[in-house]
Amino acid sequence: MTMSSQTIEPRHFRDVMGHLPTGVVVVAGREVGTGKPAGLIVGTFQSLSLDPALVTFSVARTSSSWPKIRPAEYFSASVLADGQNDVCRALSSKTDDKFAAVDWHESADGTPKISGAHAWIDCRTVQELEGGDHVIVIAEVLRLDSGGGQPLVFHRGKLGGYRTLQL
Repeated sequence: MTMSSQTIEPRHFRDVMGHLPTGVVVVAGREVGTGKPAGLIVGTFQSLSLDPALVTFSVARTSSSWPKIRPAEYFSASVLADGQNDVCRALSSKTDDKFAAVDWHESADGTPKISGAHAWIDCRTVQELEGGDHVIVIAEVLRLDSGGGQPLVFHRGKLGGYRTLQL
């Protein structure tokens, strides 16, 4: 891939890209050794392939949470529901026990799934790719299901549902 020599100001890039609404997804697994739940919020989660069923997301190289989840291979992705802003804030924090105030239960693989999530996808990491200041994760889908209601959406710096953000 050829990189442009043109420099894009990071703040402007972020502001413009913020016009694209994204889902809010918790990627959560268990720390190898301690078994403690670990997780992070991603806004880049998406389907990649139908056959085989694959998903992808990207995570900043500076993430302190992804290195805790990565060694176990298995994780659960919970698509947060409208109204789960508090879950998003808790799991976006830098505290040691992000899951203390979050209602969750175990997936079939023992990974944390957020209770009341709009949808969930149990996954196994199959590949990581270089992506500038991020790592692009590709994962195999093992199980998935969805619930009712509306998803939580991030748009122009705000969290809400479709109706509350008036997209």
